[in-house]
This record gives sequence, C-alpha cells and structure tokens, in this order.
Amino acid sequence: MASLLSETLFDVSGQAPSPSKDFYQLIVTKTDIIWRWWKISLRSEHRDGKPGELIESHQDFLDDDTVLFQVNLVFGKNIVDYVQNLCQGNFDYLERLPDPLLLHIISFLDLEDLARLSQTSHKFEKLCSSDELWENIVESSCDTVTPEMRALAAEMGWKQIFFTNKLQLQMRIRRRRQNQESVTDEK
Repeated sequence: MASLLSETLFDVSGQAPSPSKDFYQLIVTKTDIIWRWWKISLRSEHRDGKPGELIESHQDFLDDDTVLFQVNLVFGKNIVDYVQNLCQGNFDYLERLPDPLLLHIISFLDLEDLARLSQTSHKFEKLCSSDELWENIVESSCDTVTPEMRALAAEMGWKQIFFTNKLQLQMRIRRRRQNQESVTDEK
C-alpha cells in the first residue's frame, strides 16, 4: 500500500485571517513537514522581511506547539487534525486509489450507499456524479442501450437518464428523433 503514496501527501496554501495579508503554505511529505510564509506588509519596517521556510520531521512537528498553533490559526483545526494523522501514519488509502479503479468499485454500491459516499469528500462527490459512473450503472441496469439513448445521454447526462422513468425517456427519444427528421427535411 505504501507504493500508492506520492512523495507529497498533502499541500495547502492560503492567506492568514484578516487583517493579515501574509501568505502561508503547508506541505506534508513522506518524511517532513514544510511550513513556508511570506510576510506582506505596507509598513516600511516590515518591507524587508524575507520569505521563510521551516522544515521539520513529522515527530518534531507534532512536538512543536508554536508551529501547530500557527497552522491552526491560518488553516484551522481540521487541517491540524488531518496533518497530525498523516504524521502518525494514518493515511487515507481509499482517496489515493486511481479514479478508474474507484469508479469500478463504486459501481457495485446500492443507490443509498452511493448517496452517502458522495457526501464524504469532494473527490467522492465528483466521482459519484460522474457521467462515466452513471453510464456503467445504466448499462448494467438496462437490457440494451441504443445509440439514440447514448445521444440523449450526451445532452442530458447519464445520471438524468437513469432517474428518468421509461415513459418519459421514450417521449424524449421520440421528440429528439422528430427534431432530427425535421432538420434533415429542411435541408
């Protein structure tokens, strides 16, 4: 499983809370924590401030209350908790699997489980709403998928096709066919 981990485990950057204009970056690698800051000030006494960087081992970071406080101040408690978990070796391997493999796994879930999974993270929300997943679900639940259905799915999206009842779907396909015929008749 360790081979699934890239060198950079986590990277976040942003501006400190108002009224500060200072910019910060936190990078978690397999072995180190990199804390970078850029002081931005209009005051003349602070204009010569150089950007800074602190590199610490995971254990040193966990023991450094000052840096933990700064990270908490800039990025919040959730980021601190997440980074502490990473430093302690608690990795979320599921999030790091390639998307095609995740889509294959997700396609076996019930709809209720799919809805719950989509609420766990931005990545899973994106995957659970993807056309690729819903195309697989429609293909596995329908006897045949006609070229007309594929064309309609290109317009509506596969998720919409799945949740549209058969009667409405047939009406939309018929309307689409009539529109295409009227366009070809006009030419």
